[in-house]
Amino acid sequence: MQNLPDSMSVIAISEPGGPEVLMVQQRPLPEPGPGEILIRVAAAGVNRPDVLQRQGAYPPPKGASDLPGLEVAGEVVACGEGAARHRIGDKVTALAPGGGYAAFCKVPEGHALPVPAGLTMAEAAALPETFFTVWSNVFDRCGLKGGERFLVHGGTSGIGTTAIQLAKAFGAEVFTTVGSAEKVAAAARLGADHVINYREQAFEKAILEITGGEGVDVILDMVGGDYVERNWKAAAVEGRICQIATLRGVAETVNFSRLMVKRLTHTGSTLRPRDDAFKTAIADRLKDKVWPLIEQGKIRPVMDSTFPLARAVEAHGRIESSDHIGKIVLTLED
Repeated sequence: MQNLPDSMSVIAISEPGGPEVLMVQQRPLPEPGPGEILIRVAAAGVNRPDVLQRQGAYPPPKGASDLPGLEVAGEVVACGEGAARHRIGDKVTALAPGGGYAAFCKVPEGHALPVPAGLTMAEAAALPETFFTVWSNVFDRCGLKGGERFLVHGGTSGIGTTAIQLAKAFGAEVFTTVGSAEKVAAAARLGADHVINYREQAFEKAILEITGGEGVDVILDMVGGDYVERNWKAAAVEGRICQIATLRGVAETVNFSRLMVKRLTHTGSTLRPRDDAFKTAIADRLKDKVWPLIEQGKIRPVMDSTFPLARAVEAHGRIESSDHIGKIVLTLED
């Protein structure tokens, strides 16, 4: 903690509400505990869970910072007792339990990974939340394999752009849904084999037509609502669906006979409440299987826009507009 300031600038939530409730404050620096590292933040990703937390709908887990921000990139400036994975001065990107909208952020050491060669700090900060989420759900939980058909909704979101690239890199035939001609083109550039504009056609009908009635093997969905049963229609026999959010709310009624007849598996998960060991295991798999692909230029985070930390209100307005393509990142000056 030598040569570090006593206080730091942060973005705090003054009360539940719209983007305007985000306020610049001064806070004491966090101190890394056993097995933790302190990062001088160069950039922090903006994600839908940050919006939900700001609205009062997604409280941080016990013991986590009340500040929003689930992913950061920067330099390690202090190590807690027993932390040995990273050294002071290392450039890392990390999944945080909260507290990313700040000049300094502490994280469990196992949740941090080296900044991949060739990436800027802003690009590195765009990696953890979506890559941890996609890998753990699509590959670990649903077991996507090369040669299978994969569908991700919201193909130009942070999750979507990550899922398209990862699924394609590991040999899947990729389907996605988007809501505009511009987003159709963007998803196709990322490698999606079939891009469906959900405003122009029912995705489940389009998928069954493209696949000759067979459907897709794995679906990653953050929409919920009426998409639940529509996903079941689009799924292949023995298909696997993973629910990671319900932006359209919960399904009022569903026809469970379709689930039984097709022998489907519909599972779900949330990442933030999982324990440190679970997240560390994901980080280790990403470092082994995905980081080399990033350094080879085969996968890259798709960047929509960057905003200085003090303009977090504008960044939240951008993500809530749903006009973005890829990741929105907050940056901090040196």
